Amino acid sequence: MKRRHLYLFALSLLLIVVYGCGIGREKENSSQPFGPDTTDSLISKVEQNYERTQEQAVLPKLPAASPVTEKPADPAPPVTEPPKPSAGDKENRSSAEPEASPSVREQPPVPAAQAPQPSEPDKHKEKPKLNKPKPLPKQSGEIAAGKKTTRQSSGTSSQLTLSELRAKYPDSFRLKGSSKGKKVALTFDDGPDQRFTPQVLDVLKKYNVKATFFLVGYRAEANPAVVKRIAKEGHVIGNHSYNHPNFPKLPVTVFEQQINRTQNILNRLIGYEPKFIRPPYGAINEEQLQWAIKNQFLIVNWDVDSLDWKGLDAKQVSANILNHAHAGAIILQHSAGGNGQNLSGTVKALPGIIEKLQADGYELVTIPQLLNMSKSK
Repeated sequence: MKRRHLYLFALSLLLIVVYGCGIGREKENSSQPFGPDTTDSLISKVEQNYERTQEQAVLPKLPAASPVTEKPADPAPPVTEPPKPSAGDKENRSSAEPEASPSVREQPPVPAAQAPQPSEPDKHKEKPKLNKPKPLPKQSGEIAAGKKTTRQSSGTSSQLTLSELRAKYPDSFRLKGSSKGKKVALTFDDGPDQRFTPQVLDVLKKYNVKATFFLVGYRAEANPAVVKRIAKEGHVIGNHSYNHPNFPKLPVTVFEQQINRTQNILNRLIGYEPKFIRPPYGAINEEQLQWAIKNQFLIVNWDVDSLDWKGLDAKQVSANILNHAHAGAIILQHSAGGNGQNLSGTVKALPGIIEKLQADGYELVTIPQLLNMSKSK
């Protein structure tokens, strides 16, 4: 019995101890009140955490970035033999530009530093090749007698106008004859050709008038039959250069070649060397004039200009001549022209010019007759 009571007492004591410990723990946990505010706060935090979790769950996923692929490096060009340059490429390539590698058949290119430079024309050669003459330039009009020229004669520091040259060399540079007696000379430049020169000759033959023709060497060479007809019909022939250059722009050696070559052509065709030179455009410098004097030539220009080279009609050509004609006049016309020049006005005007001059008492003569000189050297 006692043992039972002891057991119950111990069990009761144990329960008291256990109960007391539980009450103490509750008191300890209740030191911070757990009221409705705290509960709401905890619930709010839980809800916020939940909502944040849901938001993160429903946010759209960003598209995955495309994989970055590195651009492969440009492959090295294959080593190939450079293309062979064409003929046109070689012509257009500058001398300083290196040429492409030569092919097996080609010779190695000359280095730019050693490349031969184009040489200037050798002024000491006796005769330049004039087999391909330049065509007659489109004439801008003959240089009027007395008009000042600023061209400087080669080899001398002086500059003389044409008027000054005539004053200095009056017996060797003429543009008119004596005013005594009523004589005038018709002259025709730039021939011969196959179109206008024969028409001029036909008119002169019809009126039995003799004139003077200053012929271009390469044209005489190309039209020998016309040259021979001029001489056969009694007209006088003079030297008008080989291919109609502007003399003052030439060195005296080239000027000599222009005259001498034409002399040889004309002598072969007509049997004599003309004494008279008419410079293209009427232009000449002192050094060239001195050479002509030394070689027994006479320079003959004009003092009445028809201006027919402008393609004037017959009425205008006639007026330019008849309004300025005078005793001793040397009248300039053309029997051929440059490319595209139309001298129909000259041909059509010529009969009326001849008739009017003769009606006014003028005698139409050649240059040798007007100047009282021989036609040949």
